[in-house]
Amino acid sequence: MQAADSQLTLLARRVVEPLGYELVGVEYFRKGGGATLRVYIDHERGITLDDCAAVSHQLSGVLDVEDPIADQYDLEVSSPGLDRPLVFPEHFARFAGSRVRIRLNEKVEGRRKLEGILLGRVPGGIALRTEERDWEIPLTSIESARLSPDFPGRPGSR
Repeated sequence: MQAADSQLTLLARRVVEPLGYELVGVEYFRKGGGATLRVYIDHERGITLDDCAAVSHQLSGVLDVEDPIADQYDLEVSSPGLDRPLVFPEHFARFAGSRVRIRLNEKVEGRRKLEGILLGRVPGGIALRTEERDWEIPLTSIESARLSPDFPGRPGSR
């Protein structure tokens, strides 16, 4: 995901939020011979295909004018899904008490992946409770974080 202060994130935020949606995150990546700019949006009532189309239309116009990406790319606007990414610091406060999966930039105590209950924000990072113990993880050490919803019958579900 793009950093909260990246040019693409700031540009997307300028379009998404005035339309009444929450910007969840922005990804730009190359795969094969092409590139994709994916923008995740959310709303308290959920996201429909019409919501994605409306944001895509507005964002596409701004991207055409501002031209922040020199190469050709596909624009995708999407709901974050049930396993929504946690990208911005405020996400970690908002989803305190939720089950999350964290991937670290590098191994800590022999582990790069952690799953547990997000306890919330601490100065410079987050607090996480796993089955083994409580962790304090600096935000700079988090490569990715996602909600981990419980589904009946899924291994590890409560």
